[in-house]
Amino acid sequence: MKKIALLSLLLLAACGRESTPGTASKFNGKPQVLVANYPLKYFAERIGGSAVEVLFPAPGDEDPAFWQPDDAAITKFQNADVMLMNGATYSKWAEKVTLPQSKLVDTSASFKAQYIEIKSETTHSHGPGGEHSHSGTAFTTWVDLNQAIQQAEAVKNALSKFSPDAAANFEKLKADLGALDARLIAVGKRIANAPLVASHPVYHYLARRYALNLQAVLWEPETVPDDKAMEELKAILAKHPAKWMLWEGDPAKESVAKLDTIGVKSLVFDPCGNVPESGDFLSVMTANVEALEKAFP
Repeated sequence: MKKIALLSLLLLAACGRESTPGTASKFNGKPQVLVANYPLKYFAERIGGSAVEVLFPAPGDEDPAFWQPDDAAITKFQNADVMLMNGATYSKWAEKVTLPQSKLVDTSASFKAQYIEIKSETTHSHGPGGEHSHSGTAFTTWVDLNQAIQQAEAVKNALSKFSPDAAANFEKLKADLGALDARLIAVGKRIANAPLVASHPVYHYLARRYALNLQAVLWEPETVPDDKAMEELKAILAKHPAKWMLWEGDPAKESVAKLDTIGVKSLVFDPCGNVPESGDFLSVMTANVEALEKAFP
């Protein structure tokens, strides 16, 4: 009877420990890693493997860069074992809450001196995130795949204490990203400074790394440009005679048709800030590279 009583007390104590905030993941044997966007989720899962539990609480229908987490989501970040943040002013909400700095990793800190500053003050809205501006620091850092490698290395450094395979896993990811980086450098040389337009101002680091002569408008893939938008584009093309537009996602067929009438073709280069409908970060980036290679053989 004494053994049964002792076992009962141990089980009750274990249940009490499991309900303590911030310790459930450790009790289950897996540290919790909270991430600010999907690229970091992909990096953390590949590098940390089964040794960690990676959580990405942003909803699938919002741009994580403009997401406003509720109190429950903020608490998850605060109680995490590691918080992987993108840096470059990506998570606007993080500037307004208290996060444990000892657990926070700014994955783009190594190239902070190379951030690109945007002077445009134009505001617009898309999705449930409300009106916002792309002025300030350009934050889609990982579309420069060399910078993506540096962010992945920061993830490796943060997760090495949890996963014995982190270093080896990082080297495999680095090789994958490096191969795509080399292909983009090659296609950038073939494009040879030819004018391009982009549907959205999210390609600053892509343009710098791969020497693309790129100007952006403020269009959305699901929205067909009206007459005013078309006239504004024509004014850009008068000085910047682009033959291709880069889209964040598959554009509406009517949008493609309208661009065709003025001699502009469409291709998709998805930054992949949120979880893709199919595939993963590497397959999406591979498709992006292939689209550019096909357009500029």
